[in-house]
Amino acid sequence: MRREGREDAPVYMISVAARICEMHPQSIRLYERLGLIRPRYISRRRFFSERDIERLRQIRRLTQEMGVNLAGVEVVFGLLDKIEQLQQELEQVKEEHRRATGAFLLPASSEE
Repeated sequence: MRREGREDAPVYMISVAARICEMHPQSIRLYERLGLIRPRYISRRRFFSERDIERLRQIRRLTQEMGVNLAGVEVVFGLLDKIEQLQQELEQVKEEHRRATGAFLLPASSEE
């Protein structure tokens, strides 16, 4: 489970996010309905984090520059999320392995 960091803090209202990402607020609402982004709601208002802004920029690049449709964007994001999850799991396994093997290492002795 990921801790909420600075990049996850909800800071931008939809109008600001739209300006930053150079897209219409209605497009952002569509991406939310499709589950491509998940803004936080505070007092019934959407707020977007830096991570959301980066995701919106990725959507824009994929759709406008690469010609990927929204179903394709969903697949790409699913794969990216899976890669991130697997990387986190790999780091956990590496750490567990380090701890397990470290417990069996004998201190180097100066008398040989």
